[in-house]
Order: sequence, then C-alpha cells, then structure tokens
Amino acid sequence: MRSGGGMGKLKTRVDTSREAGGYCALPWSVLDSPAYQALSHPARALLLELARQYVRDNNGRLLLSVRHLLTRGWNSADTITRAKNELLKSKLIYRTVHGHRPNTASWYALTWYTLDKIPGYDEGAAEGFRRGMYRTGLLPTHDAGAADPKKPTENKTLYRQTVQGGA
Repeated sequence: MRSGGGMGKLKTRVDTSREAGGYCALPWSVLDSPAYQALSHPARALLLELARQYVRDNNGRLLLSVRHLLTRGWNSADTITRAKNELLKSKLIYRTVHGHRPNTASWYALTWYTLDKIPGYDEGAAEGFRRGMYRTGLLPTHDAGAADPKKPTENKTLYRQTVQGGA
C-alpha cells in the first residue's frame, strides 16, 4: 500500500492479533478426523513437532530423528519410535526417505499438505503419497484375534491358569 503523502513509501501491515513469527496450522479436518482422535498423547505431541518444521517448500524433508528431537526436549528414543510408528500407521505422516546407519535420517511429510518436489526421495515414495491419506488410513485398533506381544507364545494353558484364573 502506498501512503497518501506522495513520498512513495510502502506501509507495512502488522498483524497485532497474534504473536510475531511463524506458526503451524492444523486444519480442523485433521483435528476432527478419526485418525487424529485415535492417537496417543505422545503421538499428538510428536505430530506438533513435525508440523513445527514445515515451511512452504519442505514437506517431505521433515525430521523425526532422535538427535533432532533431543534438542526439542524429547528424552526417550522408545517413546519417539512408538509415536512415530503410530503416526505412520494413522497415515497422518508419510515417510519419503528411509534413513540408515551411520548417519542418514529418515524424511517425512505431513499428509494434509501436498508433497513438495525435493530431490532425494526413495524410489516410488512420491508416487505413493496422497494428500489427505489420513482420511482413509488404517487406524490403530485392537484385534482380539491378534497375538498379544505381552502374552507368552508357548504354554497357553499355564498362561490361562495363572493370569486368567482358569483351572
């Protein structure tokens, strides 16, 4: 906007209704989705950490490495791994690069944005990405017929007798 003084100076518009600086936007369609509603609290917090990294042209190159998250206050590699797997299963995030040792981190994308064209994705990663895939993602559910990792796989009779109080 030009000022009326004829000096040719540009007025800058300052939004005083919010804090200065960047922000991360979580659409209501994401927050209200069954995929988001089914997440644990650590997975929701990790999703915010990933959304914090997004800036217009880097969706697909977001990090969830332990090294990066340590600087953000995350102390447990196990919690990070469980939350990351939960987010992948819910399809709220998508892995574009599988990291490998000794020091190559995996890259991720938020699925409510389009995938940015960035060189270095794993083969087929860009073709497998669909914006909004969290709407049709597999939700974490408990399958009564599935093996419980906490239950012993051998001697089911003994398990029934000791844990379930059976004869």
